[in-house]
Amino acid sequence: MSENVSPEGTTRLVVGPFNRVEGDLEVRLEAAQGRVEAAFVSSPLFRGFERILEGRDPRDALVIAPRICGICSVSQSHAAALALAGVQGLVPTDNGRVATNLIVATENVADHLTHFHVFFMPDFARAFYADRPWFARAEDRFKAAQGRAVRKALETRATLLHVLGLLAGRWPHTLAIQPGGVTRGADARDKMRLQATLGAVRRALEDDLFGTKLERIAELASRDELDAWRANGPDGDFRLFLEIAADLELDRLGRAYDRYLSYGAYPGLDAPLYARGIFTGEGLGSVDVTAIAEDHTNARMEGRNRPHHPFDGSTRPDAEDETGYSWCKAPRLGGLPFETGAVARQIVDGQPLVHDIVRRGGGSVLARVVARLVETARTVIAMEGWVRALQPGEPWCAQGAMPEYGRAAGLTEAARGALGHWLRVENGRIAGYQIIAPTTWNFSPRDAAGVPGPLEAALVGAPIRQGETTPVAVQHIVRSFDPCMVCTVH
Repeated sequence: MSENVSPEGTTRLVVGPFNRVEGDLEVRLEAAQGRVEAAFVSSPLFRGFERILEGRDPRDALVIAPRICGICSVSQSHAAALALAGVQGLVPTDNGRVATNLIVATENVADHLTHFHVFFMPDFARAFYADRPWFARAEDRFKAAQGRAVRKALETRATLLHVLGLLAGRWPHTLAIQPGGVTRGADARDKMRLQATLGAVRRALEDDLFGTKLERIAELASRDELDAWRANGPDGDFRLFLEIAADLELDRLGRAYDRYLSYGAYPGLDAPLYARGIFTGEGLGSVDVTAIAEDHTNARMEGRNRPHHPFDGSTRPDAEDETGYSWCKAPRLGGLPFETGAVARQIVDGQPLVHDIVRRGGGSVLARVVARLVETARTVIAMEGWVRALQPGEPWCAQGAMPEYGRAAGLTEAARGALGHWLRVENGRIAGYQIIAPTTWNFSPRDAAGVPGPLEAALVGAPIRQGETTPVAVQHIVRSFDPCMVCTVH
């Protein structure tokens, strides 16, 4: 962290690197009178996976793209498979679709558990909060690497990942997900093992995280119900979080634009489990993917003359750049920044509790964490149904041929939000491959119009206490987005 004071009395802080964040992150803050007035978010590392893919056999994307990241590799694999399926005109078999949903959902739920217990809640077990009435309980349960809830959550996560052992062979970087389905089927004994695994995960979540049935969490419908839960609900980590959030007013911290994007998660026969769409002040709407473009104005990239649709985009570092402050581009939908993640999925899907929280106070730190926890309950319930739907003996993967020319987008939902792979095939090789990850949306820099990205907007107004070198409120806001910076810079 570095600090200086301008002649106008504005304090400038450079905060970073952040611990408990996947990848490198730096945030430059301009503050006055104990509040953040402006924020500039930087992804200081360039990796260039999109360039690595150019010129290769399109099927290489199934091997290379998942290695962008080790904690959300399944989501990257799914997006690559969807793009290849689009080029080939393939529709997965029913078993392949359901098994893919289980594989993707396993990683996403595991990420939600890791975020809450390992990345987010340990901040409240720090000595900074020693004077708060809930501190002793928070320290007991969430102290980094030592808290009882942290250890229990890691055990539950390990149990959950057995699903990937059965269906995907390994994690991370599985090759099980293919354009037409999955490479390995499940027999009757596998179904029993999957049911037992999810049963153990359910019991752990109900005993420790929620203190009640998953169905009760999934059915929460209003902010009033949430407040009643905080006052009189069953004991569990969820209720303790609600007590902390009320005391620290996390519902008033970290609001961005209240503008949300979801590509839809977990395809079904007729519709995905979580709907596809956008949510703005005007209500729900459809996603016009032709209106997505990346702005390079403040990225250290060539191509600053105009925004580029991903099919026409490029990832070429600018060796002479002196103006960009991030390796992250600025994706926009219809020229506007959008937030993505569990809040987006749940509000677009019409989950009433998340909708009511955002309606009353906007997309805050509270909203992001509650949305992840509600989604965890809803997704595990759905996973149990998908296991029952598997049909041993039926086909697991459809086959297709790769054309010499074609293009398609693979759009899916990672734990952190909307993930898209845009693939162009020419002469049987990859002519273009562009990726917009969830954290690219959320942690984007300013665009040509000077409009900040969602995190940059969310940090404005965050309090900075006297003597703070790395403001704790800033850390809460950053971690509420659960950033994956290595995906952001591809």
